[in-house]
Amino acid sequence: MIEDKGDQLEMKQNILKNNLLHLLPITLFLVLWEIAGQTAQTPLFPPLSKVIEAFGSLLRNGMFLKGIVASFGRVLIGYILGSSAGLFVGIIMGVNKTAERSLRPLISILFPIPTLGWLPLLMLWIGINEALPVALIFICAFFPVSYNTLTGIKEVKEEYIKAARTLGASSWYTLWHVILPMASPNIFTGLRLESGMVWRTVIAAEMFAIPTGIGALLMNAESLIRVDVIMVCLVVLSIMCSTFERFFLWLERRTTGAWR
Repeated sequence: MIEDKGDQLEMKQNILKNNLLHLLPITLFLVLWEIAGQTAQTPLFPPLSKVIEAFGSLLRNGMFLKGIVASFGRVLIGYILGSSAGLFVGIIMGVNKTAERSLRPLISILFPIPTLGWLPLLMLWIGINEALPVALIFICAFFPVSYNTLTGIKEVKEEYIKAARTLGASSWYTLWHVILPMASPNIFTGLRLESGMVWRTVIAAEMFAIPTGIGALLMNAESLIRVDVIMVCLVVLSIMCSTFERFFLWLERRTTGAWR
């Protein structure tokens, strides 16, 4: 009992130490930001307090809420469609050699193209409308998720699949209960990385082509030399990227942590 209490105390101390190590650099950064902004006395580098005031003003007039809702909707639709299609194509290639030989060369050619490299072409094909950022986000999510899904399935050891089939498991049972669970670390890696990348994509698309959203708010702030609003948008972008990535990290641990 004494040893258990000692272990629990040590664990709590380690958690507290880790939390302090995480918070200390952030706190130091925020304090230095405020001091540097107050010292500079220029609108081109506002202190943290001015940025917080700008955030409150954007909340009160409704501009920020409209922008974040518009961006969030585009991200959600494009990411769900793109990742779902990527999972489907990656699974098909992973379990069917003919499909892999047919589709993998095409995906290998298109995958290295930067997502924003598609923007001029999609502007001509789709036009400047709500479908444009959704299409860009679809592309951003599709290729990495499909490639990571294929890689994860290919890394599943053949003896596990043979053992399942020897025990009488059907192809569908083997896929859902052997192949996909063992490929899930790679799959979740693709989903997690792209969940943050799609936010960068939608912001860039809105900056260049769409008059609403956080990206459009950024461009409007730049034209008015409102650096405080620009910093608000950048902080929000950072928080959204981190939140999406952490959600998938939590989902991965919740889904695969028990048996990994």
